Amino acid sequence: MTKDQFAALHDSADPLILFNIWDAGSARAVASTKAKAIATGSFSLAAAQGFDDGEELPFAALLETTRSISRAVDLPLSVDFEAGYGEALATVADNARALVDAGAIGCNLEDRGSAGAGLRDAEQQAERIAAADAPGLFVNARTDVFLGPLMAGEDPNRPELLEQAIARAAIYHKAGAGCFFAPGLSDPALIAELARAVALPLNIMRLDGMIPNRELGAIGVARISYGPAPWRQAMAGVAKSAQAALEG
Repeated sequence: MTKDQFAALHDSADPLILFNIWDAGSARAVASTKAKAIATGSFSLAAAQGFDDGEELPFAALLETTRSISRAVDLPLSVDFEAGYGEALATVADNARALVDAGAIGCNLEDRGSAGAGLRDAEQQAERIAAADAPGLFVNARTDVFLGPLMAGEDPNRPELLEQAIARAAIYHKAGAGCFFAPGLSDPALIAELARAVALPLNIMRLDGMIPNRELGAIGVARISYGPAPWRQAMAGVAKSAQAALEG
């Protein structure tokens, strides 16, 4: 599949559902369904190898996992690239090229700064998006405008945050992003407003209590991700089965 063909899957009339995976085995399980594409989640992939999220997993390990997944399934593969695994634009571009060589057709690239420094300047992030786009990756430009407050225990569904996200989406679009990812946002009215305001296809991460996927498509969402939820569900199942076995 080409980059343009992958881009064409992002359509709110039939949203691209990405039940995020973490290795070749989980990729094969998802590929056995009606999935149109495969996508990793950084939290899940790192945790499955004993690392914390946030680029604690070595980039070499990410590349090797990407290769194993691309060998295991025939579906297009998008890889969570986190913040690019480097500060220099040349490093981001080199790493993106390595992902392409490993079999990825797309990536997530987030706008958080390094070492918990908050969000990067939007224009600076645009340069990083352009660097990742140059080798041919379909860049799903993730903003942490909403996810940051959610992880801090605050309400992310606020109009002032929506305005920030809309401004960033316009800048990221000009830089070459193919999709705009706004994890943490869950209010249907604000999601619909964001979908109307941005020129890029909109990606939302599924959270507990959200409206069904069909309804998300109806309000303009073109791509729906599941984030770390599949890994957590799988590990909870393993723990439950292990506990039952150990109890005899």
